[in-house]
Amino acid sequence: MGLTLEQIQLIKSSWSPFRRIDPKLVGDVFYSRLFLEHPYLRKLFPKNMEEQYQKLLAMVNVVVGRLNQLDKLTEDIAALARRHVRYGVKKEHYAAVGSALLWTLEQGMGKDWRPDVRDAWMACYSILSETMINASYPKNA
Repeated sequence: MGLTLEQIQLIKSSWSPFRRIDPKLVGDVFYSRLFLEHPYLRKLFPKNMEEQYQKLLAMVNVVVGRLNQLDKLTEDIAALARRHVRYGVKKEHYAAVGSALLWTLEQGMGKDWRPDVRDAWMACYSILSETMINASYPKNA
């Protein structure tokens, strides 16, 4: 399962404006939504979220920048997932994060949030979350 060239282009072009926004703003919007909808997740994060905002945006930037070569990021994504398990992240938390991410993107894009853009981001997040879940919770374990 992968992304089409069209989906890759849609994700890259739609993410481009976010690269010019202060990571504190994007991170605050994303995490505010996540914690509003799932307050029990707040305890998994540090009190001061500044560094977390930077990490979130840095990771999305790396993924978006390497969409044509996601297979080369698989081990990095798997390592990130295993670290998340140590922080207390569970399999079911990925859906909450995906929902908050899509909502944040929609707020930031406004009228540019079209069905094809949404579908491309959903496909991308699905690939990433499945990779992370499979790395953290192998089916044979």
